[in-house]
Amino acid sequence: MKIQPFTIPKPQNEALIFQIDEGTEFYDKFHEHEDFQLSFIKKGRGTVIVGNTITEFKEGQLFFLGSHLAHVFKADSNPNNTITMYSLFFKMDSFGKGLFDLKEFEEFQPFFRSLANGIQPITNLDRFNTLFNRLPNANSFNRFKTLLEIIELSGNSNCLPLSVLNNKTQYSDNTGHRMRAIFDYTFNHYTEKITLDDIAEISFMTKNAFCKYFKQRTNKTYSQFLNELRIEHACKLLRTDKDTSITEIALMSGYNNTSHFNRQFKYIKQVTPLAFKGEVYS
Repeated sequence: MKIQPFTIPKPQNEALIFQIDEGTEFYDKFHEHEDFQLSFIKKGRGTVIVGNTITEFKEGQLFFLGSHLAHVFKADSNPNNTITMYSLFFKMDSFGKGLFDLKEFEEFQPFFRSLANGIQPITNLDRFNTLFNRLPNANSFNRFKTLLEIIELSGNSNCLPLSVLNNKTQYSDNTGHRMRAIFDYTFNHYTEKITLDDIAEISFMTKNAFCKYFKQRTNKTYSQFLNELRIEHACKLLRTDKDTSITEIALMSGYNNTSHFNRQFKYIKQVTPLAFKGEVYS
């Protein structure tokens, strides 16, 4: 089987790349690239991993990623879940070496520094929506103008950091392939029982070696990572399945013990599943 390159190359003859991802899934392999990536979820929902952080993505959200920040967008498994994502890709020197170092762009520097960990703007979303919806019909020059407006607006918006890892945690191709295999297996089986033996075997490592390897590269244990993925899934079910019991939600999320599920949910979300559900439907 051919292994996709971990570092995804982008065309070299374009300074600013506009890309539309559309369908029932994105490129769903853990990967990185040199370009900055500014993405707008126009339609659909799923889960995104950025560095070592797992969170939900849904319509109207934005995810801005720095150079060599490993990530994957994974669509929810639903034939009716059609996804559309608009993305801009560019490098720091795409428009000429030193352009963004000029005094005229001094106010952009905090934005570029923040991309090392990735950011998610959470205010001015209507304005961001308008800017990204200009892009499909814009020419190259107007796309560049819109990029500058997006960067400027980001500096005037509240943004959440996406990861505690940054571009200094750049993976080699070998490490990238191994981490991708770990994430792929986990995504495909997280609602089932996953033992340490299972995941160590996928990684071609002993259990002890795997535990050390994963912790060094994500700053969290595999158990923490798996629980976060399961709890994010549980949150989606709690938001959409009003009549499903907490016990059933736990089982559907990979927990055979409701008490353990409740403890993990409270630890990760700082609220009980029942209270979370109450807030959704209040």
